[in-house]
Amino acid sequence: MIAPNQVAVVVIGRNEGERLRACLTSVLAMDYPHHLLDILYVDSASTDNSVALAETLGVRTIVLDGPTTAARGRNAGWTRTTAPFVLFLDGDTLLDPAFVRNALPHFEDPSIAGVFGDRREMRTADSIYNALFDLDWNTQPGFTLFFGGDALVRREALVDVDGYNERLIAGEEPEMCRRMRERGYFILHVAEPMTRHDLAMHSFAQYWRRSLRTGHAYAEISALYSNTADPLWSAESHHNVIRGLFWLVAPPACAVTAIALRSWLPIGLFAAGAVALGARTAARASNKTRSPHLLLAYALHSHLQQVPILFGQLRFWFQRRSGGRSAIIEYKTS
Repeated sequence: MIAPNQVAVVVIGRNEGERLRACLTSVLAMDYPHHLLDILYVDSASTDNSVALAETLGVRTIVLDGPTTAARGRNAGWTRTTAPFVLFLDGDTLLDPAFVRNALPHFEDPSIAGVFGDRREMRTADSIYNALFDLDWNTQPGFTLFFGGDALVRREALVDVDGYNERLIAGEEPEMCRRMRERGYFILHVAEPMTRHDLAMHSFAQYWRRSLRTGHAYAEISALYSNTADPLWSAESHHNVIRGLFWLVAPPACAVTAIALRSWLPIGLFAAGAVALGARTAARASNKTRSPHLLLAYALHSHLQQVPILFGQLRFWFQRRSGGRSAIIEYKTS
């Protein structure tokens, strides 16, 4: 078994309010020797009381100037500590007390760069959006391509790749993991509870903006690696263009065709095809939930989300052609 080691916990946040208090309290309650913990909160110019709250809890605090990227926040944290392992957390999560203790033994394999467990939404009853993204978090354990915002990471691997790319406004974890894999490291998803997340998504506007951010990440990262042996997200970006255009163009095209032919057949064929696609998606996700209503909503989400993701990609390419850079896309309120 790996000997107890110092672990740094880097929590990033902006205007998380009471979510941050809950997050830091869960970190302070974790099942690990406290003299081996170095806890840091990195604040991205919050306008609420987040900094004072963290300081009240005795947490070392770093305040960055202006709203900034999550990548910059994480780099500001891990570079201020010498701990051999760094646990990255978003400020809207609750840490499972046993996760670090259970995850550390996997680092006996020196090729493991990062270990993450199960992240689940804590307020799925509050909105359909929270419930849908909870299903998205629900993935199978094993070796995988990348971790997300919550993960326990080997410091040596962070040093080897010079940390996160601070220019990225989204997708910074998959991009960094790609560089780690290029150095011969592996990413492991273990079947252990890790965090409970508070997405706090209650409106379609929030859903749209979060999907825009996903599209931006697809476009920017696929552009970075399009001509390499490991073209990260190039396939996802290409598939999204096809699927997004289909859902944008097909309905009005069928309607126009139906009017021109004076027949309901085009609309009927489109409806039948849409139902078939939705049924296939629901069948593939049937291991995630037993609720038929949630499966139906998840099928709709999986397909119709392609439209705002496409707009996110188009936004990136338009700004790139005009020589500008996208501002941070925020979807959450305090």
